[in-house]
Parts: sequence; C-alpha cells; structure tokens
Amino acid sequence: MKQNLTITAATLLIATLAACSNTKADTSGTPASPNAAKHSSTTKQDSTASKPLTAGTAFDQISASVTTAKLSGTVTAENDPNDLLGRPSQYTSKITFSDSRISADDVIGTDKGDIERGGAIESFATAGDAKTRAEYIQTVTKSMPTLTEYDYVQGTTLVRVSHYLTPKQAGEYKAAAANLE
Repeated sequence: MKQNLTITAATLLIATLAACSNTKADTSGTPASPNAAKHSSTTKQDSTASKPLTAGTAFDQISASVTTAKLSGTVTAENDPNDLLGRPSQYTSKITFSDSRISADDVIGTDKGDIERGGAIESFATAGDAKTRAEYIQTVTKSMPTLTEYDYVQGTTLVRVSHYLTPKQAGEYKAAAANLE
C-alpha cells in the first residue's frame, strides 16, 4: 500500500513538472494568466511590448501631447530623495519634469525636480503598486494644501502633476496618460 502511494505521488509530481515546462517562465513576479500556454510562442517583439513602460518612455509619449512639459531629471538610486527606487512594491523608474506654464514666482525655494515645478512620472512593476502609491500620496497630502497634486494612474504608470496648474491644464496630462502604450 505504501509503495503504491509513493509511486502515485511520484507520478503526479512528474506530470505536474512536465505540464509546467510547456509554458514560458514569468520572471516579472506577476502570476501567469490561464492563457499563458497559448502565448508561449510569442515573438521577442511581442514580449517586449507587454513589459511595463519606463518613466522615460511614458514621458516621451506624454510630452508629445503636452508640449509645455520639459524633462528636468532622471531619478537614480543615488539621487532618489525618497529612497524608493527599486525597493519592493515601489517605482522601478522615475523622471521629473517642469511645465513652462508654472510661474517662477510660484516655485521660489523649491528644488529642480520638485513636483511643484511640473511633475513626475513613476513606473511600477504592477498596476496595483502604482495605484497603492497614488493612494498613499493622496492620503499624505490631503491635509497639506501646499503639497497637494494631481495624480493619474494608467496601468503601471503614475503621473504626478503640480497643483500650480489649473484643473484644465492638469487634464491635458490626464488625457495624455490615458493614451500610454
């Protein structure tokens, strides 16, 4: 009886391993979809298209529509004021930008790269991480009007926009973010 159980368990284990080896491994940390086996033969071009956008790529797309936005910096692990870049569930890339519609008088005393000067784009490994970050920012800034901002989540990308822009101006970023590919 014991030998039959051992043989049965070994057979199930081998069958399970064989079934798992027929699909590509997903190293992104995202659970595989039920249709993973259907898409296991995607081309290299198809597989890169499904990767989350980097903050720089998202900015390139957004600034094509919002021409007043100018790149002001790329955040690295060495210069990240929040020490979040690459940390678990935090952004995987981040850029900052200025917007020429914001008056220099409004941002006296702020540093290059501060949200008040225009905004920032943060990219995440998952859409859930981007949403969680946006919710956190809104919670923290809710009671501090000088720190409020417009936050737009599109997939794995969070677009943060200065409160010095009017709702209509900020809406341009929202519309551009909605078209991120």
